[in-house]
Amino acid sequence: MRILHTADWHLGKTIEGRSRIEEQRAFLADFAEIAEREEADLVIVSGDVYDSPNPPAEAEKLFYQALKEITRGGKRLALVIAGNHDSPDRLVAASPLAAEHGILMAGLPGTVIPAGPYGRHRVADSGNGYVEIEINGERAVILLLPYPSEKRLNDAIYREMEDSAARAASYGEKIGRLFAELEENYRDDTVNLAATHLFAMDVMAGGSERGLELGGSYLVDGACLPKKAGYIALGHVHKFQLVPHTQGRAYYSGSPISYHRREAGTEKVCILAEGKAGAPFQVKKIPLPVYKPIQIWHSRSPEEAIELCRLHEGEDSWVYLEVETERGYILEDEIRRMKELKKDILEICPITPGDSGLDQTDFSISGSIGASEEKSLAELFVDYYRQEMKGAVPQEELVELLLELSREEGKEEANEASET
Repeated sequence: MRILHTADWHLGKTIEGRSRIEEQRAFLADFAEIAEREEADLVIVSGDVYDSPNPPAEAEKLFYQALKEITRGGKRLALVIAGNHDSPDRLVAASPLAAEHGILMAGLPGTVIPAGPYGRHRVADSGNGYVEIEINGERAVILLLPYPSEKRLNDAIYREMEDSAARAASYGEKIGRLFAELEENYRDDTVNLAATHLFAMDVMAGGSERGLELGGSYLVDGACLPKKAGYIALGHVHKFQLVPHTQGRAYYSGSPISYHRREAGTEKVCILAEGKAGAPFQVKKIPLPVYKPIQIWHSRSPEEAIELCRLHEGEDSWVYLEVETERGYILEDEIRRMKELKKDILEICPITPGDSGLDQTDFSISGSIGASEEKSLAELFVDYYRQEMKGAVPQEELVELLLELSREEGKEEANEASET
């Protein structure tokens, strides 16, 4: 059985307010061709299809069009699980229509996918968190764990585990115990797979993930993952890599596009995993093109920056531009000239000679700020951090994590209110 693994499409995501939809469209066209060329039996999309729970209509349209092309009208199966950026309900809303195209969707831990025909193939059996599929005479059992927030995980495991030890266990222990229960559905005569969206320990983040792993509470050891699986398709981390402590069975495919300046120059791939029941899988990286590179330019003066923009005027790239200046600012006319020459400059950052620039000072607030009660949460945090750290500026990931935690707390409060 040939499985093509991808994840973290983040359809609808922007960079500094600029659309990436054309890059995403180009990737999905290439990916459909790769699935056909490699004769994939099954495509797994391991979460974060969209960049937000409420994606723009253009992103949703692109997603559905892409799945139809990938499955070739039900010729091959596609399995899609939700990530932390997806709305589980919204993602699976089209499941009844998607089935005829060979598309299976799981939004929450414990999802039961209905048995029956899916395109030219079928779901032979299913239950809470697993599905058994039949493709071209072969059978595969797939364990499904869409993004497991603490609440979603508890909802899934308490259905099966009512003892007090389960309730007192850590997040990682709960993940391990859930997979151990689900592994009982594996058989010696089936291809045994798993698909999940979570953050494993000892892996390298790509740079643009927004997670809730504060203090490591949402991190899991690779040993928690299913030990009997032949291949485990993970999403959430944007850099391709093998997960430690999994004996070469668990991989992050990474995102297909660089979504942050820290991902500039990072290799982007999808993964072809081939194997059969009772035999190890062979794993191959399939490189993806760089659709529009992210670049960081450094110039020693505004004049040099203008000349740099002139030299690269016709190139299609996203640019962060660092400009050394003794005066500490760049004139409006200089900025206008740079942007006239290079249309896709995302940020022009004045730095003093010798400053390490964007890579070190990676979060900034432009414009004037009024009274403290008018400041945003991010601005208040930056002010506090600067005061406590003697002028140092917090990394962007730290600010994003604070905002993500704030949003999650708001969602949980809203859910609790609606339940009461």
